[in-house]
Amino acid sequence: MRTIRFAESLAILAGVMLMLSAPGVARAFSISGDEGQSPTPTPALPGPQPNGAASPAEYFEGLEYTPEQKTQIDKIHQDAEMKRTVVAKDDKLTHDQKDAMLVGYTHLEYGSIFKVLTPDQQRQVRHRIRARKVADQAAQ
Repeated sequence: MRTIRFAESLAILAGVMLMLSAPGVARAFSISGDEGQSPTPTPALPGPQPNGAASPAEYFEGLEYTPEQKTQIDKIHQDAEMKRTVVAKDDKLTHDQKDAMLVGYTHLEYGSIFKVLTPDQQRQVRHRIRARKVADQAAQ
């Protein structure tokens, strides 16, 4: 019984994360108590997209990682892969719930990797994301 509730809660959480990761939606719901401070924006890292858009991994390609960062990133990848395996094997979840949870775990994975990066590396990733959005808009 607890497992079912836990799985349902995770599915709901993944769905909410997906919804909030959509461009513009996160800004509509953000409430900042610190008007004087400008928070560091976290880029929305979309999951793999069938329309040829960049995958999250492409935004991180070519970055020079320190040995500590490599260790942390490997641990993040292992944890995410373990979670994905558990979700894929869960027979109690529907296909849509599995998809939502897998995409949610991908968002969490790349968000965690982003936090491991240095401020300069984070700027590079943000620049790549912005450049990709501009290119996508120009293509439309």
